Amino acid sequence: MSGSFLPTLAWRNIWRNRRRTVITLSSIVFGILLAVVFTGIGDSTYSKMIDLSARLGGGHVTLQHPDYLEMPALKRSILKIQEKRAAIEGDPRVERVVNRIVGTAMLATAQNSTGASLIGIDPKAENKQTLSVIDALAEGTMFASRHDKGIILGEKLAKNLGLRLGRKLVYTLTNKQGDIVSGLARLRGILRTGSPSVDAGLCLMPIDTLRKTIGFAPDESTQVAVFLKDHRQSDELAAELRRKIATAVVTWDQSKPELAGFIKMKVSGTFVFEILIAILVAAGIFNTLFVSVMERMREFGIMMALGYGPRRLFGLVMWESFWIALIGLLAGVLITLYPYYYLSTTGIDLTAMMPKGNTEVAGVGIDPVLHARIFVESAVIIGAAVFIATLTSGLYPAWRAGRVVPVDSIKLV
Repeated sequence: MSGSFLPTLAWRNIWRNRRRTVITLSSIVFGILLAVVFTGIGDSTYSKMIDLSARLGGGHVTLQHPDYLEMPALKRSILKIQEKRAAIEGDPRVERVVNRIVGTAMLATAQNSTGASLIGIDPKAENKQTLSVIDALAEGTMFASRHDKGIILGEKLAKNLGLRLGRKLVYTLTNKQGDIVSGLARLRGILRTGSPSVDAGLCLMPIDTLRKTIGFAPDESTQVAVFLKDHRQSDELAAELRRKIATAVVTWDQSKPELAGFIKMKVSGTFVFEILIAILVAAGIFNTLFVSVMERMREFGIMMALGYGPRRLFGLVMWESFWIALIGLLAGVLITLYPYYYLSTTGIDLTAMMPKGNTEVAGVGIDPVLHARIFVESAVIIGAAVFIATLTSGLYPAWRAGRVVPVDSIKLV
């Protein structure tokens, strides 16, 4: 028989014991389902956290003073904002570019005083895709312009200050020269995000009003926030901007090291879990193929006596491994389609299991509804890993089949 007949013969062989083949395929399908679901949930959850972190902070990529990351202060600003923005906005990977002034301020009313994080924004340039807290404006209205005299506070912060809409407060901060300056603002709106750290410690102000108070030039800011269509392109874009623009460029993981560390730890845990699944699946496949080969030692001896060489017998068993890998992969994809669709559209609501108030990591809230959205490269890696693991499991049984001694094996009953 020619070598081209081996795939057909191998196909027939794997169905000689249907029950065993179905059990083997079921283990592959189950492994693929678990790998896709866990990886998809991880890819979706961590992407949401990264994007939310970018929309709470300085974007996926941030242009800022070289010393700002080490010691944030208003005196560490950058100039020629429009020139820097022009070098970025034409890039197809970039979704939005905004400039902001970020610092801290002391807020005071007749009843109380407290410190808070302060973000100066351009209300016409910002939206919920660049600053997520805008979508959490529960009371009042957004600023009318960059020169508005208002301020927006987190709900808990307004409550601590005893402040209602329309009432005034005094904000105090350090200007560019290091002098203490103050201003008066009227409460325009209240944010209700559900995040304790945001609701109790964030305030927004119009950027030009803040510039005037702290002595910034019209084309001066503390950061330029760059938002990307895909956060995975952050490092690539940052490297290009460092060559083009004479200022510091940091990525989201550099500005949020706690979040980056948390995600890295979770991804590593998922990876270890998937390796364990792969080992268990591969062990099951190996056991099936090895038992199948040992049961057919007499058959292999006869085939070798009829002219089959060790290479052909090795190839025959490897073809059986190939068919099992291919069928298992296709079946795994088909079985996984509905669970993946359900998780990507509806998700699993864990609100009842979460502690009261949003759970946070590095100030970034975790969505209580789990969704799945697997990256293409993750899906390719899972598919390739399953295929390679199945073929690898067949190497030793195939080698044993090729090492059969015709005279000895034919005597087997």
